Amino acid sequence: MELSRLSLSHPPIAPPPFSHHLPALPTFFTNRRRRRAFCSASNSDTLLAASAAAKKHKEDDGDLKAWMHKHGLPPCKVVLKEKPSLHDSLKPIHYVAASEDLQVGDVAFSVPSSLVVTLERVLGNETIAELLTTNKFSELACLALYLMYEKKQGKKSFWYPYIRELDRQRGRGQLAVESPLLWSESELAYLAGSPLKDEIVQRIEGIRKEYNELDTVWFMSGSLFQQYPYDIPTEAFPFEIFKQAFAAVQSCVVHLQNVSLARRFALVPLGPPLLAYCSNCKAMLASVDGSVQLVVDRPYKAGDPIVVWCGPQPNSKLLTNYGFVDEDNSNDRLIIEAALNTEDPQYQDKRMVAQRNGKLSIQTFQVYAGKEREAVSDMIPYLRLGYVSDPSEMQYVMSSQGPVCPVSPCMERAVLDQLADYFKTRLAGYPTTLAEDESMLTDASLNPKRRVATQLVRLEKKMLHACLQATMDFINQLPDHSVSPCPAPYGPLLK
Repeated sequence: MELSRLSLSHPPIAPPPFSHHLPALPTFFTNRRRRRAFCSASNSDTLLAASAAAKKHKEDDGDLKAWMHKHGLPPCKVVLKEKPSLHDSLKPIHYVAASEDLQVGDVAFSVPSSLVVTLERVLGNETIAELLTTNKFSELACLALYLMYEKKQGKKSFWYPYIRELDRQRGRGQLAVESPLLWSESELAYLAGSPLKDEIVQRIEGIRKEYNELDTVWFMSGSLFQQYPYDIPTEAFPFEIFKQAFAAVQSCVVHLQNVSLARRFALVPLGPPLLAYCSNCKAMLASVDGSVQLVVDRPYKAGDPIVVWCGPQPNSKLLTNYGFVDEDNSNDRLIIEAALNTEDPQYQDKRMVAQRNGKLSIQTFQVYAGKEREAVSDMIPYLRLGYVSDPSEMQYVMSSQGPVCPVSPCMERAVLDQLADYFKTRLAGYPTTLAEDESMLTDASLNPKRRVATQLVRLEKKMLHACLQATMDFINQLPDHSVSPCPAPYGPLLK
């Protein structure tokens, strides 16, 4: 995950004097000349022997919070602390902690809008911002492009202390590894069996499409074109660099409520990734009177890390966006897609009945952790509709109110057998069992990416096992187990 392969179309800006103290960062970009200088400095015995005092002085010069106070951040109740990285070779990562005891409702900090990066600031025109982000280009891609340009300016950029902090975080949050968007093919194999693996591949293709639109955005945005008139994006930044910048922005962007489209996605210094995400927290960054404010939802002791809510996201999204999995995530869920068979002569009638009952011909069912039995119960009436084959029975269904289908013992057995087979097939698609995953997670030396991937697939398997158990319970409640499933030439489809 090396970011130093960028070849620029013009001579690069000289590296800042402190560059030999920074790790080889995977976020954003550096050019080839800078990489060579970095390697030379990294291997220099003289530079490695630099005094700790000198290092401390240079780091203080770029302190994020001091820079923010200098440029308008009012007194606040937080402090930046550090903790070890997952990798011993990397610098410790910073996090926001309470500087004093806090009570519920206290304002931890209030960042003025002048220190917040939004599309309005990037593109210089709210109309252009709305046009771009409702067409082919996302807010994240716009923000990533802007920060790549700013990073290229080095210390000349106003945002240099903030970008330096993002580089230090390496595109991950406090609990996290890098997003799977940045994993190698062999690392993505850790997700084998999970739908997330294919979703990551599709997401990368989507990012590539946005990369191909960079030049259009640069040209349409007067501010970007004026600031960087000779830096055509796709010539200045290879795709891999853009993807890494995109993942870094994705890990820290804040979605603000009740603001214009051009301001709804924001990068907030002191916000993520310096704040830890928590699925059972209700504190959110909010736009208040020209600033972005954090009001805490729980008491903190001085030194405690501050947490914010990450929204109702399943673990697959938490891993993709922020690089972590929450074992206690009440919003964790699986997706099951059921569809009426389009080859069925009665397809149109069944489609009409499904719509009348709030369902679609291709219906998505969400299976929430801890509510698997309810999800299976919700799927059964839909599948029963798919199994109706007699025209007279179909007429009865169409004239009935509500999800009413004639239920014969053989139909019910066919529906439940199809569900049971579906859950067994999905479980068989994983290369490891649930017991093997749990054993693997007891290994303290497990690779961090392998660990978080194993946590994800383990939780998926637990939900699938619970669904299978609920289905088997329904089968065991059938009055006659000798009844064979009804034949279903046009049975519903599950995937």
